[in-house]
Amino acid sequence: MRQYNALINNKLIDNGQWLEIINPATLTVAGKVSALSAKDINDAFKVARKAQKAWEEKTLLDRINALKKFRDLIDQNKQEISKIISEEIAKNLKESLAEVVRTIEIIDYTFEEAKRIEPSAFTGEGMGAQNKIGIFSRVAKGVVLAISPFNYPFNLALAKIIPALVMGNTVVFKPATAGSLVGTFLSKLVIESNLPKGIFNIVTGRGREIGDIITSNPEIDMISFTGSVGIGNQIRKNGSTTDLVLELGGKDPALVLDDLNLDKYCDEIINGAFGYSGQRCTAVKRVLVSNKIADKLVPLLKAKLESLSVGMPKDNAFITPVIDEKSADFIQTLIDDAKEKGAKIVTGDKRKKNLMWPTLIDNVTLDMKVAWEEPFGPVLPIIRIDSIEEMIEISNNSQFGLQASIFCQDISKAIQTAKKIKTGTVNINSKPSRGPDSFPFLGIKDSGEGVQGIRESLLSMTRYMGLVINY
Repeated sequence: MRQYNALINNKLIDNGQWLEIINPATLTVAGKVSALSAKDINDAFKVARKAQKAWEEKTLLDRINALKKFRDLIDQNKQEISKIISEEIAKNLKESLAEVVRTIEIIDYTFEEAKRIEPSAFTGEGMGAQNKIGIFSRVAKGVVLAISPFNYPFNLALAKIIPALVMGNTVVFKPATAGSLVGTFLSKLVIESNLPKGIFNIVTGRGREIGDIITSNPEIDMISFTGSVGIGNQIRKNGSTTDLVLELGGKDPALVLDDLNLDKYCDEIINGAFGYSGQRCTAVKRVLVSNKIADKLVPLLKAKLESLSVGMPKDNAFITPVIDEKSADFIQTLIDDAKEKGAKIVTGDKRKKNLMWPTLIDNVTLDMKVAWEEPFGPVLPIIRIDSIEEMIEISNNSQFGLQASIFCQDISKAIQTAKKIKTGTVNINSKPSRGPDSFPFLGIKDSGEGVQGIRESLLSMTRYMGLVINY
């Protein structure tokens, strides 16, 4: 059984208290991590504050060079890291390794992009002010609290941590409970890479005991959080004077406007809806399509869906168990509600504990919960709508606004439709996606606040500091 410690001031913390992490595939204990006390949490923020000034005073290249050994250790340990991810969240081994490799690529790009964030110089002459030059630089905000989700526990952790550190901030990192093993595995790499003490601290514990303590600490200058709407809104309440970047839920629609390339559309929809068993904020979570096209689309989706492998992550199955039985119970309530109200189960609706077969539901109507609620699981509702205007209205009536997809060979029509959808990003002829990671990534409404992406994260972790020279 794996056992990893929290990290404060480059010291592994063993206070005798432990939190067990359950393997979703076996429903047995995968390992345990430190369960910190309120005092431990406060100590982490204090040392982060104490270390911040000296870290920021280093040159950008010095900070990057200090982080390169940490990056190299991730590369050297990528196979082990991918095994931990797979054991901890039931992501198949192939996808777990891809997550680590993608993270290394993000780190490398971040190092290079940080060098391109240069000061801006202005003169006052356009406003009638002579003999005045303003130089405005990006400086660190201070202490950043980074909170990652379970579904991409490595990628979405380092995509916050590295930009924060590169720009001169110090970090207190809280991984999701399912995600704490790989999160605390980083403790070992921090020590081995000899990073300066206190700049990167890792805290773990029972959320119900330390959640509010972590997010309301007075030392925090910024919170970068990815997770549920409920916790995100709680952070909004607790962090009224703290800068926030929040990535929350989604109910991403796919609007199918023609049948000119249905096979390609189906591939994108299937991968978008069922990748990592649908446990992604950017998953396709409903398809809006006319009756005429649906009669062709649904049989194609059914055939492709039934060809997906269902099983355990160690066998690289495409569909693996969802994160826990509580989540599976919720997903099942959405399926059952749709059935009771007259929807048709095209395929799926089979379950063994928290392993759920991919389910395609046709004839979903707007009074069904699955039309509006985010399942975060392998379920795809088909809503038959003949009017494009009504498709747009349904898309916009959601509490969420993360991404959408439009499938249409008439690019003019696709773009005109996309402009009417109130969401962060619209993808034309492809599934919703967080990447490429060099693109801005954002949501509106209950899907989030602020902007991520490599350059945008570097900017969000900093503020302007002006120097005005009078001569």
